[in-house]
Order: sequence, then structure tokens, then C-alpha cells
Amino acid sequence: MKMVELGCAVLVVLLGLVVTLKAEIYIVTVEGEPIISYKGGENGFEATAVESDEKLDTTSELVTSYASHLEKKHDMLLGMLFERGSYKKLYSYKHLINGFSVHLSSEQAETLRCAPGVKSVERDWKVRKLTTHTPQFLGLPTGVWPRGGGFDRAGEDIVIGFVDSGIYPHHPSFAAYLTDPYVPVPKYRGKCEIDPDTKRDFCNGKIIGAQHFAEAAKAAGAFNPSIDFASPMDGDGHGSHTASIAAGNNGIPVRVHGHEFGKASGMAPRARIAVYKALYRLFGGFVADVVAAIDQAVHDGVDILSLSVGPNSPPANTKTTFLNPFDATLLAAVKAGVFVAQAAGNGGPFPKTLVSYSPWIASVAAAIDDRRYKNHLIMGNGKFLAGIGLSPSTHPNQTYTMVATNDVLLDSTVMKYSPSDCQRSEVLNKNLVEGNILLCGYSFNFVVGTASIKKVSETAKALGAVGFVLAVENVSPGAKFDPVPVGLPGILITDVSKSMDLIDYYNVSTPRDWTGRVKSFKAIGSIGDGLMPILHKSAPQVALFSARGPNIKDFSFQDADLLKPDILAPGALIWAAWSSNGTDEPNYVGAGFAMISGTSMAAPHIAGIAALLKQKHPHWSPAAIKSALMTTSTKLDRA
Repeated sequence: MKMVELGCAVLVVLLGLVVTLKAEIYIVTVEGEPIISYKGGENGFEATAVESDEKLDTTSELVTSYASHLEKKHDMLLGMLFERGSYKKLYSYKHLINGFSVHLSSEQAETLRCAPGVKSVERDWKVRKLTTHTPQFLGLPTGVWPRGGGFDRAGEDIVIGFVDSGIYPHHPSFAAYLTDPYVPVPKYRGKCEIDPDTKRDFCNGKIIGAQHFAEAAKAAGAFNPSIDFASPMDGDGHGSHTASIAAGNNGIPVRVHGHEFGKASGMAPRARIAVYKALYRLFGGFVADVVAAIDQAVHDGVDILSLSVGPNSPPANTKTTFLNPFDATLLAAVKAGVFVAQAAGNGGPFPKTLVSYSPWIASVAAAIDDRRYKNHLIMGNGKFLAGIGLSPSTHPNQTYTMVATNDVLLDSTVMKYSPSDCQRSEVLNKNLVEGNILLCGYSFNFVVGTASIKKVSETAKALGAVGFVLAVENVSPGAKFDPVPVGLPGILITDVSKSMDLIDYYNVSTPRDWTGRVKSFKAIGSIGDGLMPILHKSAPQVALFSARGPNIKDFSFQDADLLKPDILAPGALIWAAWSSNGTDEPNYVGAGFAMISGTSMAAPHIAGIAALLKQKHPHWSPAAIKSALMTTSTKLDRA
């Protein structure tokens, strides 16, 4: 022990001779109990810890004075070690863990690590988002809702906190005027930030709290206020989507491109929504901001926390994955009586891809429910080619000429624009496309998001095409094919062999001259109706992308002897609210609803259902709610 202390002392002295390196963000924990577990012992400060079935009164003099005491100790520690202006403290964590996040150099971090009273110093790491019909699929309208007084009382006075990308407060899924008036919830003490553009706050009774956390993002130079919004406004779409899955209003028509795909509802449509924005559209987020958001949410008095967020990788500096500051914060939240549902991750089907490590929370995997969307292309040779496409059909009993993009280019100079992606109408000859079906190629650009099916539809419409076909000729790693709503007849052929059938038919039917130029277009076809879902009995099934266990205990991916995920919920092709500013999914830019997949969509299902249980049994602990969910869930599909 003496040798270690000596080494630290020598290090501190030597650091004065080292040129300062680039500053980074660090999360520091220090000795001493946080508010949630402090049982007394410091002069002048009485215990603040409460029993597991009690709610902490964060407004009491005991709590506020001890919180101020902890923050002063954090400031004093930094002030004793470093010169003013050489660092920037971002947050003090007082309620769930005792520590702070700070922006400083790696040499200063080493100084902190060796300072008396410091338990751990960890460099901040990034987190990412882990991106209707499901109430009926889960049996809520005929089961749980009637027993709780109907959908218009389901989740009454339960507050669900969402640590996500914010919320679009003007969406009908979050409107307060569509239901009976909301009365204040005395137990909730969160605040509502003011929208810097409209000068109005984000709350309306349904939305009961709205705050944003971006100090770490700003310190790291990642935050851009012009696109990230320095407010709870959702500039991504993800946060609005998850909030409406858990607690969106019931019976909201899902209309996209003039077609109604059904009615949307949250699992607990009467529950209140508290927004803690800590994720942003381009870079995801930082653990320092997420921990601050969770700490604030528990302080404010939320009942449930929905986390559709997880780390990019296991924390490299912590010996045990679930003992890092993030998961320690979740442990304290559970101790405070808050049920936590976290998305398991989207790294499946490979083992040990789970990014929700905490044993004390509900880690939620994603399931495919019973709804599928399919479509088909009928070629002139009589062959049916199966595919997907949420689109209307071409005119019944009529076929149309098919033209391939490479045969309708304005000139050869446009090849640099990847014209076969059909993203630019100006590079194609409208005279040859108008009134025909446009054949496009599905390239890697669609996988990485630089091309979208929405843009293909816009291109086809601008050229006067009656429809379009996207053919997948090579399956790229990471490619997943979800149906996308479009206003024009369109289909995506996902099976490479079927795409080859289409290409072969087109080539055989299209005569060319000796230079390869088309003499006449003779290939014909028609596109079916893909708007109506097909219901399957073989549901639920684990989604291919859903992360698998077992849990890992460290950065070297050794088994933690802990089974995870805990529970499965619908997470594939989920219709829910979207932000008009949303850019998370290029196919839904400007739309009011989006149908997307991910364990991000599964976690709020569990959060909403946990709210129903909390409403029915207000004194149940998070462990009791988790146990009830796991032990009463079905283990078999409907077949």
C-alpha cells in the first residue's frame, strides 16, 4: 500500500513537468454515500436513506443540505488539486452515486486517481440509440385496461421518465386536449424548460417534465445547437417514438402518404411523460450526460425509467461490466424504488452482444409480432416475385413497361452519381421513364443511409413513373430490409435469386443494337398491393437483430454467470409517433409516424406495462414488478 501511495506522490510531482495533453471527460466517484443510501455519520448531517418501500423526499431540508454538502466537497477536491480555469466540472452526482464528471487532461485525471478519497476515475464513453398494433397483440384492450378502468385510465398518475433524444410535444400522441383534463401529480417535482424558439414550455399536463443534458457533449465539441437543439425538442425522432410506445394517447390514426395503417396507442395511454434528453441525432450521447439525466429523473420522482440507450462497447476501465458508474447509477435508481427497463442491444444473432449489463434492471430483447407486410411483382412471363413494400398497387388488370435506370441515363457523365440508386431524378431521361415502371438497384448506399427508399419514390414520381422496383443483387453485411410506406406503387425484391430472375427476364425481353443501346423496351410487369398486413400465428419470435446473452463480466467478454436479457417484447416494425424534425430514419423525414425496429422499441413496451402494474400495486418494489412480468409471461408462440 505504501508503495502505491509513493508511486502516486511521485506521479503528481512529475506531472508538473509534462506538457498538457488534450482534455477529455472523466467520471469520478468519491468516498462517502450518496443521498439515497446515506445513513448518517457525518457531523451536522442526519441520515437521508429511506426504506425500500418509501419515497425519498428530495425537497426536505435533510436532503438539500446534504446534497449541498456533497457538491461543496466535489468542488473543494478539484480546487485543491488544480488551478482555476484548468478544468471544467460538468455535473455533480449526489442522489444515486457520489461523484462528478469533469473535463480535464489525462495528467490531471491521474492526479485525481491518486488523490485521497477518490474511489474511481473513468474516461467517459459514448452511448447510442438502440432503434400500433402491439396493444392488441399483447391483449391489453381486453385484459389489463378494462380491469384498471379502461384505456382512458390506464397508467393514471404514473410518471414514466424517458432518457432519450427528446420529444416532439406537438404530436397528437402527446396532446392533452384529446382526453380528460390532467391534474397535477404532487409527487413529481421536475421542471419544464422553455422552447427558445416559441418561448413556451414543453409541458401540457400529459408531458409533465422536459429537460435536456448536454454538458459532456459540449465539452467534447460534439454538440451543434443548430441541429441538436439546446432544448428537449426531438431533432431525431427516436425519443418521440419510444415515448409514444409506452405512454402515447390511445386511438391516434396512423396516416402516412394518405393511407391509414391503423390506430396507435401507448401501453399505458394515461401515464405522464417526463423527458430527459441526453441523446442527439449525429453522435448519440455521452455517459456523463446520461448519468446526470438519470440522477435528475430519480430526484424528480419518476416511477418508471425507459432507457432505449446502451454503450457502444463494454467499459474498458471497469473490472466488472455492471459496476461502472452508469450501472451503479441504475442500481441506486432501483434502490430508490424506480423500475428500469433498458434495451438489450441490436447486435444479434451473435452471442455476448448484450449491452444491458445490470442484474438489477429489466433488460429487454426484441420480438417479431404477428404482423407482416408483403408484396409482389408479376412479370410478363407469368412469374411472381415476392418482396416487401408498403405501397398501393398499379392499376388492376394492367401491365406496364419496365425500364432500367442504366438504360435511361441522360448521358454517360452521370455515372459518378450512382444513378442505379434512383436518388436523383435529374440524371434520368423523363421521356423514357414516364408512364413506366422504373427498375433501380439496392446498393450499399441504402445500408449506410446515404440512399433511401423514400428518395427512390420521390425520383420515380418526379419522372412520371407509375411505380418502381428496387432489386437487391448483393446482400451487404448489416443489411436489414424493412417495408417502407410510399405513396407510389413500389416493391423491394430482397431475395438475390429473385432479383436475378427479374434481371434475366428484363435482359431477354430488351433487344439492343451492337453498341448495347436499347432498341425497344419489351419487359412488362405489375406491382401488387402491399398496404394490408398478413397476421401470422408463429409469433412472438426473437428478432434476428436482438442482442443475445449471456451477460459478460469484463472487456475481455468472459461470462458473468448471469442470464440476460430478462424478457422479450415487440420490437420489430413498430408504428409510433415521429418528430417532424426527425432524421434518425431517412425514409421517414418529415413524417408524423414511423415504423422502425430495434430493442429501443421493445424497452418502452415493458416500461408502459410496468406502469400498469405500478398503478395497480403502488407499493410493489421494482424487483416485484420485474418478477411479476417475467413469471407471468408466455414461453410459447401462438402456434
